[in-house]
Amino acid sequence: MLSLCDGVVALPGGTGTLDELFEVLSLSQIGSHYKPCGVLNMQGYFDGLISFLKHMRDSGFLHPDYFDMLIVESDPELLLQRMKTFSHPHHQ
Repeated sequence: MLSLCDGVVALPGGTGTLDELFEVLSLSQIGSHYKPCGVLNMQGYFDGLISFLKHMRDSGFLHPDYFDMLIVESDPELLLQRMKTFSHPHHQ
């Protein structure tokens, strides 16, 4: 599916959603794709996850570029707009 899409959006879900989100992010980090990865943070559903990712970044376990690659918005239109203008930090 990744090869057929223009980008990936995670909606509120369970462990399968997180598995797929982190797989797509990891593949982007190693240069397997340069597509935007977004999270639709409806009603703050992903607030805890975003806080943990910030903790990972601030603790030196997640490169700031990789943290910034994840586009997080609560408004679907704004999320898609930001995804359309996404530029991968490690791809020219």
